[in-house]
Amino acid sequence: MSTRRTALLLLADGRFPAGAHAHSGGAEAAVRAGRIDGPATLAAFCRGRLHTTGLVAAALAAAACAGCDPYALDAAADARTPTPALRDTARKLGRQLLRAARATWPAPELHAVAATRPRGLHQPVVLGLTARAAGLTPHDVAQAAAYDTVSSPATAAVRLLSLDPFDATAVLAGLADAMDAVAAQATAAAEAVLATGSTDHLPAASAPLLDITAQQHAAWPVRLFAS
Repeated sequence: MSTRRTALLLLADGRFPAGAHAHSGGAEAAVRAGRIDGPATLAAFCRGRLHTTGLVAAALAAAACAGCDPYALDAAADARTPTPALRDTARKLGRQLLRAARATWPAPELHAVAATRPRGLHQPVVLGLTARAAGLTPHDVAQAAAYDTVSSPATAAVRLLSLDPFDATAVLAGLADAMDAVAAQATAAAEAVLATGSTDHLPAASAPLLDITAQQHAAWPVRLFAS
C-alpha cells in the first residue's frame, strides 16, 4: 500500500484526533424530532446530507487540496453556511483539525494558516490543506469529506438510538456509490475553480432543515453532542 493511500486511511479514520467524534452532523436533533428512528431513516438522512452539505464540503476540500486560495474558499464556505451555529462549529472543527494536521504532517502552509487565522478556517478547507500536506489528491480528499459527512451521523445514531453497529455500517456501505459520485462531482467543481480562479463554480447545495435544527440544537441546555 502506498504512503499516500495510508495517509488517506489515517485522515478518514474516526480515531484521528480532530474532534469529529463529539459531533452528530445534525443526527441528534433529527432523532429527537423522530426523523431518524432506525436504519431506513438513518440512510435517508445520510443520503440527503451527502448530496447537500456533503457535496459542498467535498468541493471545498478538493479545491483547497488542488491549490486554490484557502482564504477565498473560506469566504465561499461562509456564504454557503447561513446558520451561525454551523459556522462556529465548522471553524472549531477546523482549528482542531489544524492542530492535529500540523503535528502529523508539518507543512509551512498549515503553520501560516495557524498564524494568520487564529479563529480558524472552515473544516473542509483545512481538510483540503491537510490532504495537500499529506500528498493526497483532490479526489482523495473529496472522498474523505464525503465519507465524513455520512459517518458522523451513522456513528452518532449508534449512541442515540442504541442502533446495532452492524446496521449503521450497512447504511454506510449502501451509500458507497453515492459517495463516489459526490466525490467525482466535487473534484470536477474544484478543477473549475482552479482553472478560472472563481469560487462561483463551487456547488451551493443547501439543507434548510439542517440549518434550522442546528441553530435550535445549539440552544439546548442538555445535549449529548456538540452539534
